[in-house]
Amino acid sequence: MGPQDLPRNPAREAAVKRRACLATLTALAAGLAAPALRARELSSLARVRERGSLIVGLYHEMPPFHVNGAGIDVQLAQALAAQLGVGASLLPFHADDSVADDLRHVVWRGHYLGWGPADVLLHVPLERRLIDANPRVQVVAPYYRERVAIARRRDVLPVLESLAPLRGRPVAVAGQSLAGWLLIGAEDGALRENLQTHWPDGVAAARTLREGKVDAAAGLASELESVLGSDARFAIEPLPAPRAPADGWAVGCAVKKEATDLADALQRAMQALQASGQLAAMFAGAGVGWRL
Repeated sequence: MGPQDLPRNPAREAAVKRRACLATLTALAAGLAAPALRARELSSLARVRERGSLIVGLYHEMPPFHVNGAGIDVQLAQALAAQLGVGASLLPFHADDSVADDLRHVVWRGHYLGWGPADVLLHVPLERRLIDANPRVQVVAPYYRERVAIARRRDVLPVLESLAPLRGRPVAVAGQSLAGWLLIGAEDGALRENLQTHWPDGVAAARTLREGKVDAAAGLASELESVLGSDARFAIEPLPAPRAPADGWAVGCAVKKEATDLADALQRAMQALQASGQLAAMFAGAGVGWRL
């Protein structure tokens, strides 16, 4: 009598099949989970190097830092990636309602439409309240100090120690900007009637001044300098408004809170770019004075 002659036991056969099926599914699940588990085990910097590229979040329409794939932040993204020994993969995006939204979409979670997150987001203010309110990120490697400024025609306004001389004079400024809000509320609202606030940014306002259509233009110093910095007819100075940040604010790189090795690597990379003069050269190429 051989095995084929033994009486069948349907219950035992079903149990054997179930065990075999369970073993197969377990092996399959383990195979599928292995890459994900390995990815979690790798550090942030190791994942960047294994991928071969640093994914860098960039703000859309932020002259002179990024417009249509060019600008200071584009060059900086490429230079930082080169310092890490990888390529740069750019992730441009439109700013949301707040910086906190941008940090959530671009740095630590990703957008609900399916893109992101990036490894790092450039041009994030190093502002204590912002950092404290966003504990899922850290901001490191500052590379520029921005400030609110005003450009003026030297022949019309030789000196501008306060905003009072602007009364009755046409001034170009982006209404939906810090400079716009400061000017609209300045001098008890006395400047409002002469403000041209329909410009999209300080670059457009500066071009209007260069064309002789206004006597002054306000915006970010980087915006004004990129248009007027080499033109001796104009002076560019901090906006003399009491509520304007006196020392401006620094901008740097935002990464996930736990990405400590990537943060350290970016800090070292930025220091190397500063020491070599590459960082200052990027700003000079855009007509902007580098300040840190």
